[in-house]
Amino acid sequence: MGDKKKILLGVSGGIAVYKAAALTSKLTQAGYDVKVIMTASACEFVAPLTFQALSRHDVYTDTFDEKESSVIAHIDLADWADLIVLAPATANVIGKLANGLADDMLTTTLLAATAPVWIAPAMNVHMYDHPAVKRNIQTLYEDGFRFIEPSEGYLACGYVGRGRLEEPEKIVRLIQSYFRIDGRGPLKGKKVLITAGPTVEPIDPVRYFSNRSTGKMGFALAEKAAEMGADVTLVTGPSHLEDPYGAAVIRVQTAEEMLNEVMERFDQQDAVIKSAAVADYRPAHPMSHKMKKQEGPLSVEMERTADILKTLGEKKQHQLLVGFAAETDNVHEYAMHKLVKKNLDLIISNNVTIEGAGFAADTNLVTIHRKDGTSKELPLMSKNKVAESILLEAAAMLRLEKEE
Repeated sequence: MGDKKKILLGVSGGIAVYKAAALTSKLTQAGYDVKVIMTASACEFVAPLTFQALSRHDVYTDTFDEKESSVIAHIDLADWADLIVLAPATANVIGKLANGLADDMLTTTLLAATAPVWIAPAMNVHMYDHPAVKRNIQTLYEDGFRFIEPSEGYLACGYVGRGRLEEPEKIVRLIQSYFRIDGRGPLKGKKVLITAGPTVEPIDPVRYFSNRSTGKMGFALAEKAAEMGADVTLVTGPSHLEDPYGAAVIRVQTAEEMLNEVMERFDQQDAVIKSAAVADYRPAHPMSHKMKKQEGPLSVEMERTADILKTLGEKKQHQLLVGFAAETDNVHEYAMHKLVKKNLDLIISNNVTIEGAGFAADTNLVTIHRKDGTSKELPLMSKNKVAESILLEAAAMLRLEKEE
């Protein structure tokens, strides 16, 4: 990571303080330098000694407890941090910040801070929905604070709903992505659109045709492209994956919806990478009501969907166009045929029958084919590493086009 990034963690009082301890541990393990400020209420749930042991730093709880005489603690901490994270943030501390109040070590430090501040609320579902809390959150957002929204789940009060502190693992991933994205990468200033996931083509309101795609490859491409400095739009079919940090995400269902969203933005793009597994066929006459079970076999008339990649190839002007070919045999021949037929610049082929290269896997085994007929085989590697290799190839081609 180079020089350690410095995280100031503010912990306010609630049952979710135990998660803040886990967050401290995970951030330290990930290589960050972590210092902790606790409110008096937070100390009622978990002792400061726990955070001291996990962070390997003194824990700050009292504005008047100056641990080092050469500096004023709350000013020094505010200047020290690269990023400040409040987790958990109670309704009380959110209200104080929104009104500029500073009556303890945490709020005093925050008023002196110039680093970005992220707030991860945690409270009862009705408290989170209270007009005053909503108003305070909106005020803080307009002031430049950013929020890690609470997730839904079982709360300590017995209710089920929004209000649970986001899991430490996700907060760490968000922080890691934030520090990786600096806008100075090989795709700086480029607009890149990526498609991902399957499409679902309805038979009736409860049934549909789809495929095994999970979106993992496309999401990895979107996150990596953002890390490389690109302005990224991800158009994705149904997926349970979390939105990649730094990308604008548009969610669609059908092939037609995906085509419309892509075409609406195509003219402004420098590169389009179509990794989505779009349905080739859809039911010709989807029903508006649930189809009842009947005796004997069932036939569903199917019709072709629009070929998104072919449409893009026909309409492209300056764009670099990248496609995928997921095959089960004659992979190289089919890939090169597809590249020429659809007017692509690059095509990424893989044999989905090989272990570790299928739709749901975290790894992939691909070959990058260029329109000049040359190709580059990559070893089995994580989809994040595959994404990096593909994007570096695309960035090199974009630079070459610019020079020409």
